[in-house]
Amino acid sequence: MTEKQHLYLVDGSSYIFRAYHRLPPLTNPHGTPVGAVYGYTTMLWKLADDLDKADGPTHLAVILDKGSHSFRNDMYDQYKAHRPPPPEDLVPQFPLIRDATRAFSLPCIEEDGLEADDLIASYALAAARQGWDVTIVSSDKDLMQLVGEAIPGDNGLPGGNIDMLDTMKNQRIEIPEVVEKFGVTPDKVGDVLALMGDSVDNVPGIFGIGPKTASKLIQDHGSLAAALDSAEGMKPSKLRERLIEGREMALLSRQLVALKEDCPLPVALEDMVLRSIPPEPLSAFLTEHGFTSLLRRLGDGAGSPSRPTTLNPAKPQTSGAPAAPGGNRQPPPEMPAVDRSTYECVQTMERLEHWIARALTARLVAIDTETSALDAMNSDLVGISLALGPNDACYVPFGHGGTDMFAERPEQVPIDAALAALRPLLESDAVLKIGQNIKYDLTMFARHGIQVAPIDDTMIISFALDTGRSLDGIGGGHGMDELSERHLGHTTLTFKDICGSGKKAIPFGEVPLDRATEYAAEDADVTWRLHSLLKPRLAIEGGTRVYQTVDRPLIAVVAQMERHGIRVDRTRLAGLSEEFAIEIARIEGEIHELAGQSFTIGSPKQLGDILFDKMGYKGGRKGKSGQYSTDQAILEALAGQGAPIAQKVLDWRQLAKLKNTYTDALQAAINPVTQRVHTSYSLVGAQTGRLSSTDPNLQNIPIRTAIGRQIRQAFVPEAGNVLLAADYSQIELRLAASMADVPPLKEAFAQGEDIHSRTAEEMFGAVDRDTRARAKTINFAILYGISRWGLAGRLGTSADEAQAMIDRYFERFPGIQRYIVTTLEQVRERGYSETLFGRKTWFPRINSKNQAERQGSERAAINAPIQGTSADIIKRAMVRMLPALAQAGLPQVRMLLQVHDELVFELPEGDVAAASDVIRQVMAEAALPAVTLDVPLGVEIGHGASWDAAH
Repeated sequence: MTEKQHLYLVDGSSYIFRAYHRLPPLTNPHGTPVGAVYGYTTMLWKLADDLDKADGPTHLAVILDKGSHSFRNDMYDQYKAHRPPPPEDLVPQFPLIRDATRAFSLPCIEEDGLEADDLIASYALAAARQGWDVTIVSSDKDLMQLVGEAIPGDNGLPGGNIDMLDTMKNQRIEIPEVVEKFGVTPDKVGDVLALMGDSVDNVPGIFGIGPKTASKLIQDHGSLAAALDSAEGMKPSKLRERLIEGREMALLSRQLVALKEDCPLPVALEDMVLRSIPPEPLSAFLTEHGFTSLLRRLGDGAGSPSRPTTLNPAKPQTSGAPAAPGGNRQPPPEMPAVDRSTYECVQTMERLEHWIARALTARLVAIDTETSALDAMNSDLVGISLALGPNDACYVPFGHGGTDMFAERPEQVPIDAALAALRPLLESDAVLKIGQNIKYDLTMFARHGIQVAPIDDTMIISFALDTGRSLDGIGGGHGMDELSERHLGHTTLTFKDICGSGKKAIPFGEVPLDRATEYAAEDADVTWRLHSLLKPRLAIEGGTRVYQTVDRPLIAVVAQMERHGIRVDRTRLAGLSEEFAIEIARIEGEIHELAGQSFTIGSPKQLGDILFDKMGYKGGRKGKSGQYSTDQAILEALAGQGAPIAQKVLDWRQLAKLKNTYTDALQAAINPVTQRVHTSYSLVGAQTGRLSSTDPNLQNIPIRTAIGRQIRQAFVPEAGNVLLAADYSQIELRLAASMADVPPLKEAFAQGEDIHSRTAEEMFGAVDRDTRARAKTINFAILYGISRWGLAGRLGTSADEAQAMIDRYFERFPGIQRYIVTTLEQVRERGYSETLFGRKTWFPRINSKNQAERQGSERAAINAPIQGTSADIIKRAMVRMLPALAQAGLPQVRMLLQVHDELVFELPEGDVAAASDVIRQVMAEAALPAVTLDVPLGVEIGHGASWDAAH
């Protein structure tokens, strides 16, 4: 019986651009750029070698685009007109990439006037008609039109199957995957594409018709022609108008997206037989371009870079499959192990200028600062490290030596002279500065009058790629030590290793220069290495948009907010601390009286013994430590059962926390120089993408309680100014209405109705104080994936009653239920959720056999796209805010705080009206143009003599 033939057709163009964006700039011995060539070579080597070893593939060819002009440009002169020209350093690499393909002794096929997709279509169908199976190595949506089973064969013989392979996701694309993506079978994909258009190729489609609408039209009518013909019979609507007006463009678009299936085949199918990679001419090619590490592999007989990959993966399961544990990373160029002995301690201006000149030439430098303390607003620069490549790093000390005036100080470049020399490099638009948590370094330099730009941040890149994901058994954090372990397999020196700990700890400025150099230069070296590994993954894994348009530009904005700080009224805070202390003492006396004895209320053990052993309350449970739990849920349950002591303890805890965390701590946090409080925002502290605040935390002050308002009254402006608070109104509910497509809720928001009243009317048929309160609870609870038991606890009802309310909610708003079901299905399959702006959040325990872990992940996964989109929107508003205010002639308006869905500004009182208009517009339009929502974003603005008064 003849062996089944299986042809693999590689879409080479996609490999080229992935390779280009994956690697830092590289040149060969002749000075020609070869970064993309190297990446392409490693990727193709891996593919060809794995396919040769795998069971099944028999033939392989690489298909490329020969030029930018094809017959489609003759049909429509604007086809691909908006595509930018290829990067200047990529152009000379195109012919070398063709050489690389032929060096593998693989067919490299391209034809004038045809696109690679057309050649792939012609070869795929020709092979399938001969009974061959075909796999197209690509994720291009246009090629999904070809996917099919048992393509009709020649002369009535059985035909072969055509599928696709996305090597970046290691995923097969067959008919079910195409249907999932487009809502239609592959033969109808072209009709959907014709309606929705393609902004990348500038296929016009019909303006205003997106993927969902296009899919539904084809589902409902069966074809493009039928969908267009149906317009005349539709009721008057925007859709009807668009279909009628856009008919000709849709028909043209259908021709543009159609694949040419009858191209001449310049290489015979039989000449594509897949064999082992021969040593020549590959060896000569690798030698010519200086690819020594690959040359060693060839000499060792190794087939591919060392990364286990399956190129014949099983079709992924739609449920119960484990979430992907790691990123889809191609093997990077080999880097030498970290060698701290190679680092230079720069102690003269001559050597510093040498490093600066090299950095200006390199156009890319990793930087890191060493300081006298962790607080960027209350510390001194001790030194700076630079890295230009692996083990190519230095440390420039400024402030080393003992604190004793008689202590001997080592030779160093004076700080003023060093910073003056570094300023042109740090401020040069032509040099990319890379940091790990570079926000801290921006503040240190800004305090010396240096504005560092442009920047990249490896911590933020890691967050954009791997939020929530634990890799290789190492945690999922984004600190340097963790990233170095995870991605480089290298354990970095720690601050404790260098400075010690406890009473014996010394300031970094007292560390001997040889040890300080090892520690500081290693930080810059590791940062450079991480950047070379992580930055290319953004393009490969779809993280570029959220990083470039949301996260990276936010770094400098947040750093500036932290430097501004906010003024607090020390006298007011001291008065509150005194009031709280008196009230705490009073409640403490009442608790002791109820207990019948004195005890330490802050001790969980003593409190548990009092509540459950002495007072005999039910519901006590002991943990592994043998003591009773007295957490908030336990105390709230006891209070609900009528235990007055439980409520007193809750009141005592709240006051003690507010006193310790805010009224006392805020006084201690006032900067002695600025007389303001400078919180520190983390851009990677919350899994959904929200900012988090520490030292001090300004985001957990109670919003609606009288005590919380008292604390906010202590946040005040400078004399002559006011504080302005701008708050998104119910943004998560608005996003849910839009993302889940819930017509009643969208209508309510569009008409400015009270959303909770509308929900109460839909749910209970009547609106009063009680039904509105219940509706409000349900609205938010459902978005957090609450269980019947959780909702019952919040509403004070039985679980059955709560379930009935959930069922009624889904009955009235079926879009919400569809959203939840669809979201969970996608997360279970892919392992991550995604915001409207493409931010991924990974849920590695979504398919856990542990029920608590699985259900916790499910609840978080339901909310993550909504809360994450909300976070992206307010971040986009923050990035655009200061330029918009400056353009409006309002540069004196300062943005000080971001808390939940709110931005807080300080400004002259006379600028309130003008600034309010700008702030409202920027916030309301923050999603545009990347995302168009079906509901308006409401913004509430207030101002006053304190933060509380601004609400």
